Amino acid sequence: MNPCPHIQSCPLQKLSPTGHTSAPQPAKSKPAIMKKPRTAVRSRHRKQASRQEGREKRVLSSSQVKPPTPNGLARRQEEVVLQASVSPYHLFRGTAEVRAFRENLLRWYDREKRDLPWRRRAEGEVDLDRRAYAVWVSEVMLQQTQVATVIDYYTRWMQKWPTLQDLASASLEGVNQLWAGLGYYSRGRRLHEGARKVVEELGGHVPRTAETLQQLLPGVGRYTAGAIASIAFGQATGVVDGNVVRVLCRVRAIGADSSSALVSQHLWSLAQQLVDPTRPGDLNQAAMELGATVCTPQHPRCSQCPVRSLCRAHQRVEREQLLASRSLPGSPDVEECGECRPQPSPALSGTCSGSLIPIYPTTWLSLCRAGPWPALWAWHLSSPGLRGTWGSLFPAPGSGQCRLCAPPSEPWDPTLGVTNFPRKASRKPPREECSATCVLEQPRAVGGPRILLVQRPNSGLLAGLWEFPSVTTEPSGQRQRQALLRELQRWAGPLPATRLRHLGQVVHTFSHIKLTYEVYGLALEGETPVTTAPPGARWLTREEFHTAAVSTAMKKVFRVYEGRRPGACKGSKRSPVSAPSSWKKPSPGQQLLDSFFRPHIPRDAPSLNSTAQ
Repeated sequence: MNPCPHIQSCPLQKLSPTGHTSAPQPAKSKPAIMKKPRTAVRSRHRKQASRQEGREKRVLSSSQVKPPTPNGLARRQEEVVLQASVSPYHLFRGTAEVRAFRENLLRWYDREKRDLPWRRRAEGEVDLDRRAYAVWVSEVMLQQTQVATVIDYYTRWMQKWPTLQDLASASLEGVNQLWAGLGYYSRGRRLHEGARKVVEELGGHVPRTAETLQQLLPGVGRYTAGAIASIAFGQATGVVDGNVVRVLCRVRAIGADSSSALVSQHLWSLAQQLVDPTRPGDLNQAAMELGATVCTPQHPRCSQCPVRSLCRAHQRVEREQLLASRSLPGSPDVEECGECRPQPSPALSGTCSGSLIPIYPTTWLSLCRAGPWPALWAWHLSSPGLRGTWGSLFPAPGSGQCRLCAPPSEPWDPTLGVTNFPRKASRKPPREECSATCVLEQPRAVGGPRILLVQRPNSGLLAGLWEFPSVTTEPSGQRQRQALLRELQRWAGPLPATRLRHLGQVVHTFSHIKLTYEVYGLALEGETPVTTAPPGARWLTREEFHTAAVSTAMKKVFRVYEGRRPGACKGSKRSPVSAPSSWKKPSPGQQLLDSFFRPHIPRDAPSLNSTAQ
């Protein structure tokens, strides 16, 4: 029988004289503030954290906060119940395996980690609040966004608002303007709200623990709170993001739906067990780095993985390769999930398994059959000085389908290798909507041509951003033009309806909406230029448009308009996105024919455009 899996904390810990924790730690460690590499500032950091903890308690008792999250004890009790119901195959078997994972991963991270601006800023910052702010901004920006995209936005953000106080004093318009193009625009708004709350209600001090971060700050969930607390403040708390999900599912061969509540709870439990109490922030970043650069979704580089020897998915691939090559007789000795593997039926029942599993130096776990196989097993906790044992019943190994393995309907695919894990959850397709939008331009306005933008509502999709006048409507038809004209006249007054031209189509997919924009254009050529706009609207120059708080979808719409307006150069960079939408790249055969019939022009021949240049 396998050794006892990790148990973060036992609800029956009163049975043990001293209790136990999720990972091997010194007998009397101090989990409140972890050690920092800068010995000269440790004492000051402890004092700051102590004073801040008192402030947080006063704030929690006097202000309205988000609904309380499960406290540490409740979470540990849930984890114990979960661990008692899953196969040890999906757990780390003991302190030696956990220590090997930490050491190998941190050694690799120290050698291979990427040089990123938020890491440099956090590592070089002594002030805890400024360090937390630097981590906070990066973690919010990195949600659902690639690192390469975030680097430029993060650099410009920190140059403009280097401190929480600077961000709190900024306008939401300015925040939206800098965030434009990064997507998921509510993130920037929530970050701005959080900065204002820290400055106005928390005395300029960021909460010091994952629990208070999640409770007090808007838009900060469990992952973001854990990342800030571990990286900035050294709290030994694990984190689970998309990269960590992928790493843990492969390392422990978890094939069930990773978005399910059961699997999510188990992954958080594993992450908490693995976090290094001396380097929690580095361990969390190392796990995310591993998933982003080595244990990637489609093309993992297993040969470069520092925890390959502990990876059950990799072991499964090796076993399949050995079986396929038939280089060894029989089956290789590779561990499988005991819940899913068929078990022989013993003749006797009601007898002890004969295995005592240490879960703490003075506490032992024994497994005994409580009925005919494969009915029930009982687990018993025993400790010196106790009169008897305490236990509970759970299904015996091999008695049914493991809840952490892939369902029988989705068997192992040898062509996928380790990418069999994690199982991709079936996503609900985004709902489809259609919108008619119009670029209304005054070509002869004072100071140069101007276009009309209107502001979206302060809530909902793209809240507070600017866009061209638009209406949600049917995919096509005369009603669409009429609805759009009414919307235009609401902002700009009477307009020449006959000049409204359909230019093309732009399809833009948000997280849950596939939105098709029918793009129209209308130029006010002979009308008297308008110098003012009603509240919620603006007439902007082209240069002002490109720096305004507009979404990527609106920039696509404007490129369609620029490419179709009279006199536009069809070879310019502002060619239409999907107009005409039927154009396709020539096939290789067509390209070959085109090159065959194209006349040969010597390299030294004068260019037809040489006079224009």
